[in-house]
Amino acid sequence: MTTKTTSNGVGKVIKQRRLMAELTLSELSASSGVSISHLGRIERGERFPSASVLRKLAKPLGLSEVELFSFVGYLSPQASGTVESEGQPNIGRLDPYVATLLASEPPAMQRTLVGILAIMKEIAGAKE
Repeated sequence: MTTKTTSNGVGKVIKQRRLMAELTLSELSASSGVSISHLGRIERGERFPSASVLRKLAKPLGLSEVELFSFVGYLSPQASGTVESEGQPNIGRLDPYVATLLASEPPAMQRTLVGILAIMKEIAGAKE
């Protein structure tokens, strides 16, 4: 995989998450503190975001830092049920491969799938 391919994949994930959160580039820039021009270059695959930039983007995109780092390939997903460093079970983490496939879907389909996953998570939580 080339650096350009990697940058394009990360940019697509970030753009799709932004669209799912119904944020404009301007709104994401304001809430994250990352410039609009830099965000645009990341989404177009011209720049690969640093860990610092990813940390700033995670919350406005509705993700934890761990989730966003996993999506872009900075962290490997752990098997479901393992324990993370914070002592919390690693349940509900989206595999980067699945995230990449999801990113290729139209935003309306992504919102639908994320909604279904959220409902399933609530049902699973209610049974505990």
